[in-house]
Amino acid sequence: MFAEQQSTAQSGDQQRSSRDPDMAELKYLHGFGNEFSSEDPRCPGALPEGQNNPQVCPYGLYAEQLSGSAFTCPRSSNKRSWLYRILPSVCHKPFEVYKQKYLTHNWGEVDPDPNQMRWKPFVIGDKKQDFVDGLYTLCGAGEATSRNGIAIHIYTCNISMVDRCLYNSDGDFLIVPQQGNLLIVTEFGKILVEPNEICVIQQGIRFSVEVFGDSRGYILEVFGVHFELPDLGPIGANGLANPRDFLTPVAWYEDRTVAGGYTVISKYQGQLFSAQQSFSPFNVVAWHGNYAPYKYNLDNFMVINCVAFDHADPSIFTVLTAKSLRPGVAIADFVIFPPRWGVAEHTFRPPYYHRNCMSEFMGLIKGHYEAKEEGFQPGGGSLHSAMTPHGPDADCFEKASNAKLEPERVAGGTMAFMFESSLSMSVTRWGLETCTRLDKEYYRCWETLRSHFTPTQRSKK
Repeated sequence: MFAEQQSTAQSGDQQRSSRDPDMAELKYLHGFGNEFSSEDPRCPGALPEGQNNPQVCPYGLYAEQLSGSAFTCPRSSNKRSWLYRILPSVCHKPFEVYKQKYLTHNWGEVDPDPNQMRWKPFVIGDKKQDFVDGLYTLCGAGEATSRNGIAIHIYTCNISMVDRCLYNSDGDFLIVPQQGNLLIVTEFGKILVEPNEICVIQQGIRFSVEVFGDSRGYILEVFGVHFELPDLGPIGANGLANPRDFLTPVAWYEDRTVAGGYTVISKYQGQLFSAQQSFSPFNVVAWHGNYAPYKYNLDNFMVINCVAFDHADPSIFTVLTAKSLRPGVAIADFVIFPPRWGVAEHTFRPPYYHRNCMSEFMGLIKGHYEAKEEGFQPGGGSLHSAMTPHGPDADCFEKASNAKLEPERVAGGTMAFMFESSLSMSVTRWGLETCTRLDKEYYRCWETLRSHFTPTQRSKK
């Protein structure tokens, strides 16, 4: 269906763009996976009527299709959009290698390590670098060439991208800001993304990131599939992330030539390449289709939780999933642990001890994670690989085992998240050695766990 409704983002200085200093608000289209249509109000009637590719487009524009799926995919999973632009994206010089030291898909550069891993907050530093130069690959699995796999990246940057853009030929980026607002300019329009919001930029979409100071966050990249809403099953028709809360930008264009050349950077097979062109790539006057970037505010998540005893599996906190070919098994799930009420009776309420056939990377946007309040900090992360045991630290176990079980507000002021994958991930050399943020004392948080075994006395319920 078409979604015509628009909303206004919060106004303020952080929302203003260096490209348009008079901009006071951003507008969005509501819905997930909708058939949208949008045109810049400066050019009414820019969308062709009745067909996608007329002999002559309105305003002398070029028609260009962006395909996010094979032409022959079932209608329910077919992704494409038509863009009507001042010049087509084919107008550029040949691509050449762009040297960026820490973005990689070379999973075999160091030996595998099954240990529990935790990283202290990643350092932004004083060196001036934008979003592209501030990308660091932490871990990943699979192959972009075979269109099956994932990568987890960290970004740290402190300046905006100027006269250059990035597009990912390998897969989709799910961007999770932790510090600093991002103004993401795309071919489809502008998106303001703040901490506690996420943004998905799909394969092939060109974008540029403007920042307003020190910025840091996490990126989940998936190859070969796109993110979708999880099936609700017995939950019913409503709950978790509601489709109406996803926001897609409205059309906005700039007709601008760049005297020194505009740099287009492509991520292709895990490497970066750059090409020069004379004009801004954000010259799309109108577009329609169901393949477009979007954002989501994590505060809008409808939490489902246990109201009797024991734990419901953390899959009830899934915001988005990227499915594999095996039913019920994901290449990657994006899961959050938002503020909620804990009311379970006769239950150890924090996350239980666990060995999982999946890989679990966790990050913290704000607050204190309930199972590890001390060492796990905002801007850091942890990785528990397939079948590597993990769970609450000793202090958390003792406290929760002796707590009076009353209704309590859990994770107030906190937002932790998890990238969970069926793939066995390898950590890069940067993640293990170069970044210096690996907490080599992590294992000690479980060392003081002691035996409570009393074979002659049964514990009271």
